[in-house]
Amino acid sequence: MKHTAWTIGLGVALSLGVSAGATADNLRIGALVPLTGDLQDYGETSRNGIRLAVDEINAAGGVLGEDIQLIGGDTQTSPQAGVDAAQRLATVEGVHAFVGALSSGVTIPVAQSVSRQEGIPQISGASTSPVITDLDDDDFLFRTVPSDAFQGIALAEIAEETGYTNLSVLYINNDYGLGLAENFRDAFEARGHSVAHMAAYEPGQSSYRGELRRVSRGDTEGLVLIGYPENGRTILRQAVEGGMFENFVFTDGLQSPDLIDAIGAEFMEGTVGSVPQAMEDTPGAQHFKEAYSEAYGEVPPQPFMDTAYDAVYLIALAAQQAGTLDRTAIRDNLRSVANPPGEVVNPGEWEKALQLLADGEEINYEGASGSVDLDEHGDVPGTFAHWRVEDGEIRTVRVFAPEE
Repeated sequence: MKHTAWTIGLGVALSLGVSAGATADNLRIGALVPLTGDLQDYGETSRNGIRLAVDEINAAGGVLGEDIQLIGGDTQTSPQAGVDAAQRLATVEGVHAFVGALSSGVTIPVAQSVSRQEGIPQISGASTSPVITDLDDDDFLFRTVPSDAFQGIALAEIAEETGYTNLSVLYINNDYGLGLAENFRDAFEARGHSVAHMAAYEPGQSSYRGELRRVSRGDTEGLVLIGYPENGRTILRQAVEGGMFENFVFTDGLQSPDLIDAIGAEFMEGTVGSVPQAMEDTPGAQHFKEAYSEAYGEVPPQPFMDTAYDAVYLIALAAQQAGTLDRTAIRDNLRSVANPPGEVVNPGEWEKALQLLADGEEINYEGASGSVDLDEHGDVPGTFAHWRVEDGEIRTVRVFAPEE
């Protein structure tokens, strides 16, 4: 498969802002991904998911008869850098929609400072903070990943299944960390168990021994760590070296093979975690796995590739149905291409979608990541995987819908 060029014209070489063959009639998608910073472990794979969707759509006829143009912006996992990248994509590159960002702490300021102000639809495939549900975004922010209001419940169920009854929580001090920590605590305690201690940590520190000592007091059985790989490496290494914790429970932000390699498989053995994940037997999930493997090699055990892929399909379908590249029109057509009624369109079925829309038919895109039915808040339902580290590998135990 010929890969779409990843154009980055952000103040470096503005002549690269329009790639070869691009015209004023090309749908331009700005991809906000972290190629550096705390979430860089997920940047490349998320970018691959985005490019895969663009390549498939372009190979099958493009949007409104033209190829999609993809322009990237490195958010650096930093709110200010993310806003700056989004602003340049909006005003210099003239993108029609954003895919991203990944971190809720970047997605939220981008939505309020750029998407709402410039009237650009934004779909995040990774931002899970419950704050997003009721955010004042003029309905320009959507996501293809379920809220942590549900992941907190799923994580509590996983912790209980593993046999834990008394855990401590250490979370990154941002919207993602706080929201997920509170939802886990509430769900775990509702099951009759205890959260012994809960504390926040600031990213970018060289030592987290003070925070670890505070949450390791008493008879806690293990540590629920909510964060990202870069700081996670430091926290876990110090927790193990200091003998403060032996048992760990992770969330989606720490599902990384590189993290296991950095700490040592023997110390991570038996670690469990949660992550949004589609049921593996759906047509969308099967197509994505096969197509990704063909394009980039084996699908890594990391999240947010399929959700980023789905975001591209939704934007492209909305523009095709609208018959225009007007930003607001794209936004206004997102729910109608994502939700029933309508004939189901699966990943990889772009030609089918074009024909249905040309015939005036309604469509219902069912994603690689599962259902992407967008509610009035721009949220989607979802299923989660219970994963476990076994012999140094991340293995899926089961995929399930959490009990509400």
